[in-house]
Amino acid sequence: MSRRWYGLFGLALLMIGALLLAYRTETPPASGQSVAEFGGTSLTIEYATTTAARERGLGGRASVPGGYGMLFVFPRDDRYGFWMKDTLIPLDMFWFDAQGHVVSIAENVQPASFPHVFYPSVPARYVLETAAGFARANRIATGTPLLLKNIPSVSQ
Repeated sequence: MSRRWYGLFGLALLMIGALLLAYRTETPPASGQSVAEFGGTSLTIEYATTTAARERGLGGRASVPGGYGMLFVFPRDDRYGFWMKDTLIPLDMFWFDAQGHVVSIAENVQPASFPHVFYPSVPARYVLETAAGFARANRIATGTPLLLKNIPSVSQ
């Protein structure tokens, strides 16, 4: 093959690559999910808005991706306790006030901690669970906001 063909082949590959990059889109979140910003990091959020979903939580999952969290939505502020029943991986837990600011954190909570129950230091409206290490990696502290366009509400 001549140099000319190699050059044309290389140019064609570059053009195809450029087209693929131009048309590449991120996969949208699935139904019941949205994207939030937390500690400067984008998170795909799954909602737990029913009693059954809140009881199940992340239990039974063998892994949780780094850019993923489950947001537990409650109808009013309270001191909601969380445990690691049926949870297979360590988690970070964040409690938020009604305005979406962190009011309490439990880091690197281990599955073996069950039946211990973790409570926030003050009443909270929402709880977010992420893979363990998220708080440290993203320097999450009390007061850090969860920036989310539409947090669903629940009546019970």
